[in-house]
Amino acid sequence: MNDPVGEVVETSIAEFTAQACHFNVAPPFGGFVKVDLPECTLYGIVYEIHSSGIDAGARPVMRGRDGMRDRAIYEENPDLEQVLRTEFSALAIGFDEGGVLRPYLPTRPPQLHWSVHECSAAETVRLTESLDYFRSVLNASQAPVDALLAANIRLARQARDNDAAFAIRAGRELATLLTRDYPRLSAILRALA
Repeated sequence: MNDPVGEVVETSIAEFTAQACHFNVAPPFGGFVKVDLPECTLYGIVYEIHSSGIDAGARPVMRGRDGMRDRAIYEENPDLEQVLRTEFSALAIGFDEGGVLRPYLPTRPPQLHWSVHECSAAETVRLTESLDYFRSVLNASQAPVDALLAANIRLARQARDNDAAFAIRAGRELATLLTRDYPRLSAILRALA
């Protein structure tokens, strides 16, 4: 098993937030992640990534002065990575229970402090055999849904060695779901080009 990319710090049935194991290192926007629980493996799609200070009330302040910029700031202040954090949030899109992939929400959310792993290319291919999760993503109010689906389809296509047939199947599924919202469908398809 690969090393975890994060640890669950906030959880609900429909989504979870994880603190990244390393500052500024998170799974990609639109990528699949998983939480291996005792009774099942929960899958999600990363829809938000942000970095901030560890202390809730403290905001990071500008450190670049006298020509010191970018990477040099971290080299001059090695403690920064200890007082800053990166978090990512994922929409729950299904779970695996006993080898059966279920494209709906589990009965319980993932547990706090459980490890989050990035899904492999093989897992991404398995998760995208059925595109039933598109409907859940389209109905998510907390996410930039159109951009999220476009990013997810691009990553899934990459996991499938840029299989054009997958992109066509995904486009057809979107056309079915968005049959009454042509401008939105068109925008998502343009983002895939």
